Amino acid sequence: MTTTTLAPSSTVPTTTLTLSSVVPGSTPELDGYDEEQVRLMEERCILVNEKDEAYGEDSKKTCHLMTNINAGLLHRAFSVFLFRPSDGRLLLQKRADEKITFPGMWTNTCCSHPLSIRAELVEEGQKGVRAAAIRKLPHELGIPASQLKPDDFTFLTRIHYLAPSDGLWGEHEVDYILFCTLNVDLELNPNEVSDARYVSKAELEAMFADSTNSFTPWFRLIARDLLFPWWDEMLAKSEAEGKGVVRAGVLEGGDKVGEILKMI
Repeated sequence: MTTTTLAPSSTVPTTTLTLSSVVPGSTPELDGYDEEQVRLMEERCILVNEKDEAYGEDSKKTCHLMTNINAGLLHRAFSVFLFRPSDGRLLLQKRADEKITFPGMWTNTCCSHPLSIRAELVEEGQKGVRAAAIRKLPHELGIPASQLKPDDFTFLTRIHYLAPSDGLWGEHEVDYILFCTLNVDLELNPNEVSDARYVSKAELEAMFADSTNSFTPWFRLIARDLLFPWWDEMLAKSEAEGKGVVRAGVLEGGDKVGEILKMI
């Protein structure tokens, strides 16, 4: 396993990420937030070090407080990029306004955390994060679990990033990047997702260029350095297969599988 630091390029507009913190000694309050989102903050995330070695667990709330992030607290996460096999369009979601972190922002298909439970702690073959993806895609987007299998996901790499949401909340994750090409049915959970759409590369680039759109920082980072080259490669290799469909599996075993990319 190697760690690589990626610096900004000109592919996607970027936002400078500056650490925020709460006043020392203050008590974070969840009063006023959506009741269901508050409940979900008690889920147990997997704590890891910078080598993605698990060493414990803590609540989602604890993991996302900037005071703890500034002290170095890091947890495991995953990001799914689901493409339509017929045309290679990427499914985006817009996070609901009820979300506590990064509300109302466009992002990739699904981004969440494996939990500190038996099925999602398994590291061999990324079985834990695959199981977590199969749990969260139905929860957020209403995709029937029957349409999802662990082998549908192609693991590409891990990224390590830190991003404040506001003065109180933020993200600090080792994030597993999973591509898949599936035909799925959608029934959006309005408490999680306010909108969803399939986009081409050109349409996504136009969305990034439109200042009225806001995007999650991890999606910006992945798009800036990784998404578009992978997307091009997937389309080209799928076309070369001559089967008339786009397959994420053509990216299996890529050169970044063994890396943790530190993105700044």
